Amino acid sequence: MRIVPTTQRRGPALDVAVVGGGMVGAAAALALSRAGFSTALLEAHPPSAWHARDEVDLRVVGLAPSSIVLLEELGVWPSIRDARACPYAHMHVWDAENGAAIDFDAADEGRDLLGYIVENNLVQWTLWQSLEAAGVQRLCPVTVKDFETRADRVVLELAEGESLAVCVLIAADGASSPLRERASIATRGRDYGQRAIVAHVTTEREHARTAWQRFLPTGPFALLPLADGRSSVVWSLPEAEARRVQSLDDAAFLNELGIASDFRLGRITAATPRAAFPLRLQLANTYQADRFVLLGDAAHTVHPLAGQGVNLGLRDVAELRDTLVAARDEGRDIAGAHVLRRYARRRRSADTLDAYGFDALARIYAWQSLPLTVARGLGMRMLDRLTPLKRRIAAHAAGL
Repeated sequence: MRIVPTTQRRGPALDVAVVGGGMVGAAAALALSRAGFSTALLEAHPPSAWHARDEVDLRVVGLAPSSIVLLEELGVWPSIRDARACPYAHMHVWDAENGAAIDFDAADEGRDLLGYIVENNLVQWTLWQSLEAAGVQRLCPVTVKDFETRADRVVLELAEGESLAVCVLIAADGASSPLRERASIATRGRDYGQRAIVAHVTTEREHARTAWQRFLPTGPFALLPLADGRSSVVWSLPEAEARRVQSLDDAAFLNELGIASDFRLGRITAATPRAAFPLRLQLANTYQADRFVLLGDAAHTVHPLAGQGVNLGLRDVAELRDTLVAARDEGRDIAGAHVLRRYARRRRSADTLDAYGFDALARIYAWQSLPLTVARGLGMRMLDRLTPLKRRIAAHAAGL
């Protein structure tokens, strides 16, 4: 599609422009278009096509019930579920230092499932494929060079020499968000000095549709069930240790994976090539500026120990959609500062609570002195017996 220069238009060309076509950005564009807003999605690089014959994407996400509800509303969940998604109904979490454990079971919460483990690429590709039919203008490849906020619009200057006028600009362009920097929104947080090593593994015993997580002194180790019977490893390690583990030959790597997993699924007999990514806590100081909002990793990145990063981003999407729809239905300006502040306050409050909650867990499980590990074990065992509190934790993780 050719972008008509804004000088040839009267008023903003579109209601919304979403910059960033990852899972969260694509979901936002689809949600807003289905809600009746004229929407464009701008992305520098199209996603890789997903094919069932391809190897399972190394990056997977544990979709919570709240995310599944949103994807169902967008009409894409059946395609994702039926392609290659693994439901799980149980989660077993245990402490390597003191043996204490917590079990979560969907039946105890009155639900069939706790969630699904799904490939990032499958979710992104399915959303991407649904955009055009929903009326979203996919502008790709295209790069936003700069933007200018005016009284009645935001004008995006594109690297290709054209421009686009919109009512609201949504930045879903990742943790290093150039748009966030251009809007002069600062962030705070900390570098964990860790990397998460990821791989898919074959184990002697079946995963039993259970998510397994062990807290080691060096960081959490997770085995997440995959639809093909294997498990996805997410192993958080200090930088130096991560480099050492990445450099191991295959046999040594399999042995260390088995030790780290406490051999809960027996020996680990095979693994895919491994990858690693750095871990950081980062929160934007605000999610909103004039005619501008942040979504997903552009607004927040969290420790993966609870597997909630994408779920928080999809909750951002649902909140923003509902906020803009309510404003429109009440005859208010969808780009009004009071409207966007409402979204920003609600989501930043919720995301901050979760982000620092995960950060606190990471700190607590890093304790290694004997009195502290004993106290941690007592607390963990007590929590496992406090059914009402455990249910509240499970409901919060589900986004219910």
